[in-house]
Amino acid sequence: MGRTNYLIATLSLHMIWLLFLSKPCSALELKISGSFPAILIFGDSTVDTGNNNFIPTIFKANYPPYGQDFPGHVATGRFSDGKLIPDMVASRLGIKELVPPFLDPKLSDDDVKTGVSFASAGSGFDDLTTAISKVIPVMKQIDLFKSYIQRLRGIVGVDESRRIISNALVVISAGTNDLNINFYDLPTRQLQYNVSGYQDFLQYRLQSLIKEIYQLGCRTIVVAGLPPVGCLPIQESIAFQNPQDRKCLEDQNSDSKAYNQKLSKLLGNLQPQLPGSTILYADIYTPLIGMVNNPRNYGFEQTNVGCCGTGLAEAGPLCNNRTATTCENPSKFMFWDSIHPTEAAYKFITESLLKQFVDHLKRN
Repeated sequence: MGRTNYLIATLSLHMIWLLFLSKPCSALELKISGSFPAILIFGDSTVDTGNNNFIPTIFKANYPPYGQDFPGHVATGRFSDGKLIPDMVASRLGIKELVPPFLDPKLSDDDVKTGVSFASAGSGFDDLTTAISKVIPVMKQIDLFKSYIQRLRGIVGVDESRRIISNALVVISAGTNDLNINFYDLPTRQLQYNVSGYQDFLQYRLQSLIKEIYQLGCRTIVVAGLPPVGCLPIQESIAFQNPQDRKCLEDQNSDSKAYNQKLSKLLGNLQPQLPGSTILYADIYTPLIGMVNNPRNYGFEQTNVGCCGTGLAEAGPLCNNRTATTCENPSKFMFWDSIHPTEAAYKFITESLLKQFVDHLKRN
């Protein structure tokens, strides 16, 4: 399967359990939980709840051991042992318990009304990222969104569909695959750009995506930055590091930080151009590097290998073979496979997302 289906979009922080799980809900938390009638997701494998099941690609996760900790122990196409961030965020905001993939032919009218994921594992902002995998580029996920709007109008009418979409929470999570597939591991784009120039290209595409989503009626958009890409187990393996002495690739992490600084500035400049919008930057780098550097604070014993198989290079079909065993306790691992976090890590990440949202409301 090569190297696609890369992780992205993940976060986490420290004091969140106290803030969200042991204290009573504040007025701000209640405001968040009652504000969104629907959730709409664009991006890659970290937020694809199963769309790849319904397209002709080998990049799927609808087989064991994926989903072993999901309700019913079902492999749904989510690249983890359990739920993903969209599911957890939707549940905490009181929208629904699980966010379905839009392409599911069994998608119910009720699920349409409360939101779906358009994301596709292995995707990116650069269409070249999906040239081999044949998954759905992020920019093409807009076409799915347009189809969603038409179905929603048929269910609730034009006026109500506008209300739902304008009040929906939109999450965009992509970018890691672009850098890994097209720049670091296969230097396709290095023939055209240096790393800074390629980052600018990706963010130009992202800006176009946000503007189109806005034109289609959305007003609250959260955009995740890059994680510390150099800490992904697969990246450490590709660097041929000693399995007994694996370390994050600092040059790739520095690139991630530079990308995120540009993204934060871009989103801050973009919001005033889109009247009535709220466009939030989600810092995923800082909390994730905290998990890597202080794993025991989160109950983790392993942060540089995945739970599946050796944890060095397995993902997707490589986790679905007779020789790829899984660890006994995924909750002790930060990564499920060599790219994607475990459900345990995603739980911390979700709390960080919500805390960032609350902090934004406090400032505004």
